[in-house]
Order: sequence, then structure tokens, then C-alpha cells
Amino acid sequence: MAVPKRKVTPSRRNKRRSHHALKAANYQEDQHTGEFKLRHHIDLKTGMYKGKQVIEPKGDF
Repeated sequence: MAVPKRKVTPSRRNKRRSHHALKAANYQEDQHTGEFKLRHHIDLKTGMYKGKQVIEPKGDF
């Protein structure tokens, strides 16, 4: 069975984990409604994507 020859230093360990950080979501204001939404996603309230009607808009709850 393989066994490490030496202890992994904290510096090396932390370099390996440098990609584990969470990134903030990229919200942008919608041009038509003024609400914030994720980029490249359909607006579920209006059913619009890139200025085109893609799906039927959801009714009010």
C-alpha cells in the first residue's frame, strides 16, 4: 500500500484547495422588468429570453 514519504505542508495543501472557494452569483437587472435575474436564463415571470417569448408566463400566485 502506498504511504506518503513526508508530511504535506500547509502551503502545499492550501494551494491544492485554491479552487474550492465559492463564487458570487452574477445577477443583472432585466431591461424590461427591472428585476434582477441570472444571465443566460429565462425570466420565469415574463417567459422572455433575449427579447423573444420562449415560454408562457407564470400566473400570479
